Amino acid sequence: MVRPRICRRIRFKPNITYFKPAGIRIVDLEEVILAFEEFEAIRLIDLEEIEQGKAGNMMKISQPTLSRLLKSARKKISEAIIKGKAIKIEGGNYSFR
Repeated sequence: MVRPRICRRIRFKPNITYFKPAGIRIVDLEEVILAFEEFEAIRLIDLEEIEQGKAGNMMKISQPTLSRLLKSARKKISEAIIKGKAIKIEGGNYSFR
């Protein structure tokens, strides 16, 4: 039996949830979906420069789980930039604080 996912806590919900390369119509783009908890992990670690242990505590997850979220988010963002895809921020298993 699969263990249920723990609800991750996020403290910031972006006003803008869609980013696309300039000069390409939306209908012609592929999308990469970035979950809200992946977005929060990137925000805390890369923007706010909070250490992973503390950021994990803030999100109510372990440091290894936060590290997996970061790896996934960075891969998706890199793919979007390198391959010219749009980034859509949506979904995930989170609660807003």
